[in-house]
Amino acid sequence: DREGADFERTFEEIRVRLVDSQPVALQVPVGQGPAHAPDAFRGVIDLIEMQFLTFSNDSDGREVLRQEIPEEICAYADLWREAMLDCLFEYSDELMELALQEEALPTALIRSVIRQATLAHQIQPLFCGSALHAMGVQPLLDAVAEFLPSPADKPPVTGVLPGKPEKILRREAKTDEPLCGLVFKILPAKTGDLYWIRLYSGTLKSNTRVFIPGKDKKENVSQLWHIHSTKKEEQVNAIECGDIVGVVGMRHAVTGDTICDAKQPILLESITFPETVISMAIEPETTTDRKKLAESLTMLKRQDPTFQAQENEETGQTLISGMGELHLEVIKHKLLRDFDLNVKVHKPRVNYRETIGKKVEVVGRCNRQLGGQQLFASLKIVMEPDEQVSTVRVTSRCSLEEIPGEWISVVLEELKVRSEGGGLIGGFPLMKMKITITGGEVQEPGSTDVAFRIAAGEAFEIGLREAGVVLLEPLMKLDISTPDEYLGEFVGDLQQRRSIIARTDHRGDRALIEAHVPLAEMLHYSSAMRSLSQGRADCSMEPLKYAAAPAEIVQSFV
Repeated sequence: DREGADFERTFEEIRVRLVDSQPVALQVPVGQGPAHAPDAFRGVIDLIEMQFLTFSNDSDGREVLRQEIPEEICAYADLWREAMLDCLFEYSDELMELALQEEALPTALIRSVIRQATLAHQIQPLFCGSALHAMGVQPLLDAVAEFLPSPADKPPVTGVLPGKPEKILRREAKTDEPLCGLVFKILPAKTGDLYWIRLYSGTLKSNTRVFIPGKDKKENVSQLWHIHSTKKEEQVNAIECGDIVGVVGMRHAVTGDTICDAKQPILLESITFPETVISMAIEPETTTDRKKLAESLTMLKRQDPTFQAQENEETGQTLISGMGELHLEVIKHKLLRDFDLNVKVHKPRVNYRETIGKKVEVVGRCNRQLGGQQLFASLKIVMEPDEQVSTVRVTSRCSLEEIPGEWISVVLEELKVRSEGGGLIGGFPLMKMKITITGGEVQEPGSTDVAFRIAAGEAFEIGLREAGVVLLEPLMKLDISTPDEYLGEFVGDLQQRRSIIARTDHRGDRALIEAHVPLAEMLHYSSAMRSLSQGRADCSMEPLKYAAAPAEIVQSFV
């Protein structure tokens, strides 16, 4: 129902641009364009039942009026039905035989073939309508129930036994199976957060307790709500596997947590959230807004695990961090619009990281007097780069004969605290490195936990200096779709931004570019993209990895 709408052109674009797709139109529109167009969109033709469907304005589209197809568009409907059946014949010998014998094709058989081919990812059923005017919504929802897989059609969900990742467990979509579900969204509210849960097996009842194996905690399930798009929530007493429900009463779970029966625990694969790559300082305009800002940011963090916020008590500024410039813009507008806060916003800055350049083995010593007491400790550690870890991993392979267990725990704690304090270039967080305690010396009297903390701190500082600190900058995976004629302009612009072109491809009249670009070069890129393509290109960007920054970037922090 939009200006310039063209069903056949859109159908062809779907077929061409979505590689290996097989769209099959089960409906075609009658009329195209808004109400003032000469042949405005006014209904759809159901190609399975061969009926003309219109939708009542009085019922917001809930009432579907089925009529005979008008004579003037019968040829148009027959043409599209023939195209639909020609495609379905490839997936059903029975349907093909009936067609060759020129017998009537049962509607139930057509629907069965569509369902089986859809479940096998062989075809993609296509419907049309207008969400704005509630036209075609009911047939679309009926098709979702009829053609898409139900929980019973899916294989059992798999997980592991908490604490024993080698033991694989499965849960089928049956009510007599142990309880198993996943928290996939949280809507924060002052009156109580609403946790959206998909239940994979078993039954969940209100006023019960569930187990969160990832946190080893139990949570209360006070209320269960069926959430409807009309915002007319419906409270229920119990739900069964396959349902999606809103839960009120939980407090500690976060997005990606598993809920299960404490007697038969299972841990599903959790959602892994990448490190934030860009930050922006904000501060409230008035002191009265400070507490409200803190509460609002806490609610947003519960809703979005990729968002982080940290307050600097000395400057009064709050640093918010996210996945990209657009992410922070959305957060900023939520604070201004939804929470009615007056905040000052500063320019975004890139979140750099630091690591070490080579493997070193160092010794830290403590041999001094403190408060009249002689302190002695000697500690040997190995520091090395490790691409397999996203932060800093601290381990020990020191024997208990060299250093008693209680002091090894003290050293591990001290090294972890030190590693969280940042590197030598710009004080940025350390990552991609491993620290291993390999040995040490003890002297009686003199060796205490204080002595070993001092020795651990000295070993850490010496190790950083001898290994050499490397500055890491975030690289983004950038996907651009642009008309072919602008491909050269985009490639040239990306090369100036220190990017690596991973691949280029062509789909129809459009070029696709995948590039790996430093985030520092991508601030305000949307404006540059519109200028390069006259507004005809689009892009998506996501964090890829951290890589060594060039010398000129390092020099800017020295």
